[in-house]
Amino acid sequence: MPAAAARIPDAPAPHTDAVVVGAGMSGLYQLLRLRELGLRTRVFEAGDDVGGTWYWNRYPGARCDIESMTYSYSFSPALDQEWVWSERYATQPEILRYLRHVADRFGLRPHLTLGTRVTRAVYDERHRWWEVSTDTGERVTTRFLIMASGCSTVPKDPEVPGLDSFAGPVHHTARWPRTGADLDDRRVAVIGTGSSGVQCIPLIARRAAALTVFQRTPVYALPALNRPLSGPEVTARKAEYPAFRDAQRRSKGGSVLPMPTRSALEASAAERVERYEAAWSEGVLSALLRSYTDLLVDRAANETVAEFVRGKIRATVTDPATAELLSPRTYPFGTKRPCLDTGYYTTFNQPHVRLVDLRRTPLVEVTAKGLRTEEEEFPADVLVLATGFDAMTGALTGIDLVGRDGVTLRGKWARGPLTYLGLAAAGFPNLFTVTGPLSPSVLTNMAVSIEQHVEWITDCIRFLRDGGWTEIEATGAAERDWVRHAAEVADRTLYPAAESWYTGANVPGKARGFLAYTGGADVYRERCDAVARDGYSGFTLA
Repeated sequence: MPAAAARIPDAPAPHTDAVVVGAGMSGLYQLLRLRELGLRTRVFEAGDDVGGTWYWNRYPGARCDIESMTYSYSFSPALDQEWVWSERYATQPEILRYLRHVADRFGLRPHLTLGTRVTRAVYDERHRWWEVSTDTGERVTTRFLIMASGCSTVPKDPEVPGLDSFAGPVHHTARWPRTGADLDDRRVAVIGTGSSGVQCIPLIARRAAALTVFQRTPVYALPALNRPLSGPEVTARKAEYPAFRDAQRRSKGGSVLPMPTRSALEASAAERVERYEAAWSEGVLSALLRSYTDLLVDRAANETVAEFVRGKIRATVTDPATAELLSPRTYPFGTKRPCLDTGYYTTFNQPHVRLVDLRRTPLVEVTAKGLRTEEEEFPADVLVLATGFDAMTGALTGIDLVGRDGVTLRGKWARGPLTYLGLAAAGFPNLFTVTGPLSPSVLTNMAVSIEQHVEWITDCIRFLRDGGWTEIEATGAAERDWVRHAAEVADRTLYPAAESWYTGANVPGKARGFLAYTGGADVYRERCDAVARDGYSGFTLA
């Protein structure tokens, strides 16, 4: 269709061509790509600086669980060569410095509006644009609205009465004070033992006079074996970066690692232990899962690796009762995201650290002086909430997004997210979601998945502009087919067997269902590319 035929008579131009919500890793890259297209682009970011999750999560011990030289942008060979990572697994401050460097190096800051939260966006069907409102009172119209708001950005507090009555400071790991928290010689209580809990508990234990850890569900934690990066290994990786980055894009999970070829049940017990020991010593998050082909699809196979990890916990924690409390038995290994451990299990050998199992003795209330379970009251001066996020959907449903006929995204997703490829939703034209629900996202190296989504969205907008199209929208049929396909693929795995944030089970009232695509980033990338090659099949253009 020629450009003139797509114009809306007497329609004024929108204020901007594109609005991006979020200035984390995805928002910065999306801005860069849209600017290269020559599009007028605004980025709204609730934080006072760039960084997204790496701006907000500044708790003690916060670091990435994907290796630094892998978890980074690949779009710029020059950036690859000039930036030098100091550790195998970068800390939050180092990753934030990297993202600030990217914003400055590529001249992105003039297009950022910081300290501003998007609260509402309504699609104007007559003009075919979005009207975006912020908490500062600014309103702007835009042709394209791109949600780069992240998968883990809406903190979740525990469901326990009396939280506001606590007399001391309360710190959520995702809302940690910029100046740090006073923990020295204090009685500290930590609720939650997921990734942030595993990372912060050892460091808090070093400072606290007494530490009580309230565990809801034990985790499988693997040794990080973090260390400084040597000059020769950095030089070697930089030399191979072009080929390595290409291999990342073609890989199943965004990391270049050997894949298994054999079933765990085909190996002898001795062979399995030998293989698991080798994987354990790699210090890589996915190493154990890559030992055999069937660990995420066969319960018997999975139990072999689960028991191996439980054996490591028993060998580390000196008190057998505490070791048993720390040993997961209610879900298969890997169906909740494993954690990387730097002194987590050994922390519970210290005399001033106590573990409380909330499944045995549920938490009743927070009092002014501490926390009370059904059996005991625990005094505390400081309360730390390592209770995670309303993941995958919370950042999207937390904004009042209104599409065609007044339908809200929140209402549309009341029974679970409905998306096409995790990129778009029927009834919401010109709205894109970067690493949205039902895309591979959190099951992969997020840096790789972010780049894939941003590049696909950018190519789509270029296609629309060059073809004179004003509007693109996922069809209901394509959306239903993708939702069905994603569920079928997930059901072939053990993932749905766990109650986790992967399934929405950590948020009361949230619809249950596996929220990511389990078919692999390589398969998913090919599907997205095929849709584009076919003139954006599954979408309607106007």
